[in-house]
Amino acid sequence: MNETKTSAEAQPLLTRAATAEAISDAPGSLITLLADLPGLTCNTAAFEEGAAGAPVHFHTRATEFFFVTAGRLDVLVEDEIVSLGKGDFLAVPPGTKHAFAPTAGSGAEVLVGFTPGMERFDYYRLLGRVNAGEATVQDIKDSSPVYDNHYAESTVWSNRLRSA
Repeated sequence: MNETKTSAEAQPLLTRAATAEAISDAPGSLITLLADLPGLTCNTAAFEEGAAGAPVHFHTRATEFFFVTAGRLDVLVEDEIVSLGKGDFLAVPPGTKHAFAPTAGSGAEVLVGFTPGMERFDYYRLLGRVNAGEATVQDIKDSSPVYDNHYAESTVWSNRLRSA
């Protein structure tokens, strides 16, 4: 069995909690990398209360999905903010503007996935390097076509951030 390795071949993948790579991509958040396969990229994200979460963005090729395992998560979907609680699931199709962060007054733990996958782990590692001061926000912007992560604007999300 393939343990925590990216492989182009279709085979089972087992990622052990004890050996999964964890990255602090921003203050108050931790991403744990689970699977990075051609058909699926999957990680968990843990956000402390007040963590920034992910800015407004969209993907041109991937559906991103969220399954909340603890706490509450606000997700921008186009021009609407949806609040998710434990056990809630949301799939965001390609081309849909979205952002996410823990709901005010709460932390959140979320299973996040993309289908199809596209070797996205290096994107999370880049976020970790930016958080550590080893890379710049411009490096993230320059990586948009590589990782299908395109940044956007949202008045609705900006207003949420101001009120939080």
